[in-house]
Amino acid sequence: MSKNFRSLLLWSIIAAAFIGPGTVTTAARVGHGYGLGLLWALVFSILATIVLQEAAARLTLGAGRPLGEIIGAENHKWNTFLFAAVALGCGAYQAGNLLGALAGLQLLGDVSKWWLLLLGVIAGGLLWSGSTKIITRSLALIVALMGIVFVWVAFGAETLPQEWLAGLVPKVEEGSALLVVGLIGTTIVPYNLFLASGLSKGQDLKEMRTGLLLAIVIGGGITLAILLSGTLVKGAFGFPELASALDGRLAGRGGLLLGIGLFTAGLSSAITAPLAAAIAGQSLVGKNRPEWGYQGRYFRYTWGIILLAGLLFALTDVQPVPAIIAAQALNGLILPLVAVFLLLKINDPKVLTGVYRNPAWLNILTVVIVGVTVFLGLHNIWSAMTKVFANLSTVTDNTRFMINFAVTGLACLALLMRIRRIT
Repeated sequence: MSKNFRSLLLWSIIAAAFIGPGTVTTAARVGHGYGLGLLWALVFSILATIVLQEAAARLTLGAGRPLGEIIGAENHKWNTFLFAAVALGCGAYQAGNLLGALAGLQLLGDVSKWWLLLLGVIAGGLLWSGSTKIITRSLALIVALMGIVFVWVAFGAETLPQEWLAGLVPKVEEGSALLVVGLIGTTIVPYNLFLASGLSKGQDLKEMRTGLLLAIVIGGGITLAILLSGTLVKGAFGFPELASALDGRLAGRGGLLLGIGLFTAGLSSAITAPLAAAIAGQSLVGKNRPEWGYQGRYFRYTWGIILLAGLLFALTDVQPVPAIIAAQALNGLILPLVAVFLLLKINDPKVLTGVYRNPAWLNILTVVIVGVTVFLGLHNIWSAMTKVFANLSTVTDNTRFMINFAVTGLACLALLMRIRRIT
């Protein structure tokens, strides 16, 4: 087995982490509602994922310490807060992961919600093993099988070249803001930054970059295929309607294969979300304590609580599609916070030296990425506040845009000035 292929297998856990029910639901919903109109958001998400994940892994390799430990080294008061934010995001994902897996099983037959308990036992068993190798290789197979199905279906979508070009022009269409933030949140996945940091241990820079890049590009290709599959849905959107739309390309087996895809996506992400929360806790508050080792009790308590919390929430009567999209949007709002901490540390000469630090052009690109996520987050906050405070509905769209743009611009300027001071 070649070194690059082994690295791809290891980093496939990153693809498995963001190719879950959230990706299936959000990307298919984007394709159904807007066709290729929000293609720019997906392209941005893939680019941002590559930039941020590579930075998190490079930071760990260069400093010889995990991301959480580096972030909190000089700001201990932020450790618990960041851990809580990441754990909250993982918990939101976990419920969506299990709901998506259950929805997949329900497409296969008359299955009660109590099957979720079996899913929890399977996920818990793999996590209890403490073997990253077993988990990553299992998830690589799951993602590959699901990807093949959606790529095949995507070839049945009828699109025009001008639709692809128009979709690359950034715009937030009416009613699409939540989906845009959700698509970014389900692709970049804030907790994956800590996961990337943990996976990079023991690799050299070239090996890490090769495996990470291949895994993210493959994951992005699968996400695009799911979006294209969503364009085939006619009428209202739901998992049964998506299954019916897939029947034409899958010889009447759309329900079967979508059910298997949702189930496997849910199971894979139900493993990676608790694992990522535990890795974040290990680096943010665990330091080098043995209780936070991969088989330590605090490490197991963390993934166990996330797994149990998601399971309990999923057992309630919650509709899967809106719950899953809301979870992605929540993580999209957490992302700028984690990205800012990462960017400041990757430029700190006290932490990194030489080839491990960011060049100027990469700093600018990363600040732009942070700025876009902040702008979209503000857009969503406006939408939420308008529903609570009726008088805010009188504020015009142009005024909101200018306020959001000004706040985002000031935040980016302050961030660039901070980077300049520490370098």
